[in-house]
Amino acid sequence: MSSQPIPTRVVLLAGPSGSGKSSLAAVTGLPVLRLDDFYKESGDPSLPLVDGSSDIDWDSPRSWDADAAVAAIVELCRTGRTDVPVYDIATSSRTGSDRLDIERTPLFIAEGIFAAEIVTRCRELDVLADALCLRGRPSTTFRRRLLRDLREGRKSVPMLLRRGWRLMRAERAIVTRQTALGAHPCAKPEALGRLAAAAAGRHRTPAGR
Repeated sequence: MSSQPIPTRVVLLAGPSGSGKSSLAAVTGLPVLRLDDFYKESGDPSLPLVDGSSDIDWDSPRSWDADAAVAAIVELCRTGRTDVPVYDIATSSRTGSDRLDIERTPLFIAEGIFAAEIVTRCRELDVLADALCLRGRPSTTFRRRLLRDLREGRKSVPMLLRRGWRLMRAERAIVTRQTALGAHPCAKPEALGRLAAAAAGRHRTPAGR
């Protein structure tokens, strides 16, 4: 008798900007869907502003297309492939698209600062294996984020400094919010352990909140 195929599921990897999500995902060897590629483009009238400023608030979930991200996750789980936008953070624009093909891999990671926003939807669609929120020291996250953003020329230096200071002060609140949305808060060692468990088929689908 032939065995039933193992359904593909996703681990949502959230956490503050600069918390180490991308580097953690890379060392697992699992396929990775970059959720930051689903940002809205500059000029979109629905983009929010930072309170009391003319800066676009790229750390607000309203700057991100959750519907498109969920659709891509579901398509990967059902077919093993999907088209993903290529997003240039420096210009806040989509520059093309790439085909992500994970074949029959039973588990992949979707990582990004808004990953926790779609925990409930992925659970309801029965594609969720686990949801994690990386956390650490705000000062360490600040340094890591600033060095990365400067190296990649993501935005102007004044804007990066304003954003970095704002995010450092808000980091604990960000982790609290993502935890409330259903992502398990943890440091890198525990996250790697839970990812290994999910890859082995011992899914830890978070309970509804």
